[in-house]
Amino acid sequence: MKYLGLAYFTPEKFAAMAPDDVKKLVSQCPALDEKMRATGKVLVSASLGDLDSWKTLRPRSGKTHISDGPYIESKEVVGGLFIIEADSHDEALRIASMHPAATLGEAGGWAVELIPMDFYLAR
Repeated sequence: MKYLGLAYFTPEKFAAMAPDDVKKLVSQCPALDEKMRATGKVLVSASLGDLDSWKTLRPRSGKTHISDGPYIESKEVVGGLFIIEADSHDEALRIASMHPAATLGEAGGWAVELIPMDFYLAR
């Protein structure tokens, strides 16, 4: 079974952190990412770009409307994603718990949401 992991952060909380605290936090991420990838179960791992360049596309009156994203109403924003292939839900949870956003970053509002995938198409 494949699972999508969405790594969230809260922009306001993250921006309120002292620069040295951000550096210290971010410096711990590569080792945790590598530990997660070392399971051999991670198919995709990505960090997302600067929020200022996001766009939201919505259907409106039969046309696609493009606006600045992410959703204005959102308190938390997806900052990264990963896809894992696990033999069980428990294994998926174990692997997802290795992600930095599940382990660190409480001050920045970090969290991981793990979602079972019903459909997955790879090139």
